[in-house]
Amino acid sequence: MAKKINNTDILLENIITAIQDVKGKEIISLDLRKIDSAICDYFIVCTGTSNTHTNAIENNITKHVSKSIGEKPFSIEGNRVGEWILIDYLDIVIHIFQEEIRKFYNIEELWGDANFRNYKAC
Repeated sequence: MAKKINNTDILLENIITAIQDVKGKEIISLDLRKIDSAICDYFIVCTGTSNTHTNAIENNITKHVSKSIGEKPFSIEGNRVGEWILIDYLDIVIHIFQEEIRKFYNIEELWGDANFRNYKAC
């Protein structure tokens, strides 16, 4: 029996592809669906090498997702500074960090009960 793919799975795949297309680094997804206090189904975390790179990742995600599946983010925060950009698609929240900021906040550790999946940067 084939696994049923839902809209969140399609959104997740498109976001990961968009990050990989612009060489986002250390890409992971945290599956939060089994955590009662979680605010969404998935967190996606990745690293950019500079303000310009984090903004390029954010731009590519929003353009790719809009063009591919017609979804627009509920909100975007932090793209003026570019050290930590948050994109909220309600079911999926994306965190785009510069390396030092990612190490400092260590979101992966805060959600240690989540199932992690690592993705290769292309």
